[in-house]
Amino acid sequence: MPPTSQMDTRPAHVVFMDWLRKNNLKLTPQRSLILELFLEASDHITPEGMFHQARERDGAIGAATVYRTLKLLAKSGVAREILFDDGIMHYELLHGVKHHDHIICTRCGKRAEVMDPAIEHLQDELAADYGFKLKDHKMFLYGLCEQCRNGSNH
Repeated sequence: MPPTSQMDTRPAHVVFMDWLRKNNLKLTPQRSLILELFLEASDHITPEGMFHQARERDGAIGAATVYRTLKLLAKSGVAREILFDDGIMHYELLHGVKHHDHIICTRCGKRAEVMDPAIEHLQDELAADYGFKLKDHKMFLYGLCEQCRNGSNH
């Protein structure tokens, strides 16, 4: 079963603005910029990476503002926090995105987003065998990508 944020058909920026309003927070120009950059991102983003992008557009923006805003995006259901084995928090778009899992190269860090209905079904069955109903899950598969197995440089 997908998280409820994925069932919401409103655009992500509307979901975030509504969440801010419900929590008595304002959509500041800095938050608006970070939201815009986050929604434009094509891959998982780290707070540091977001900070560098935001600084290119607004030299006065602080790292703490970026970190706090990414946390707010996650609390609102627009983003998901993911801690890969590099020990750095990454953020990916959650709102309006279909569930997926991750395959990660342990040598170069290359990642692929994957989804297999058979695996999803098996996870539901496994949960049911133990008396659970899955609400959400994260699965990370680790291995070597084709380039690293062949000794190719990326």
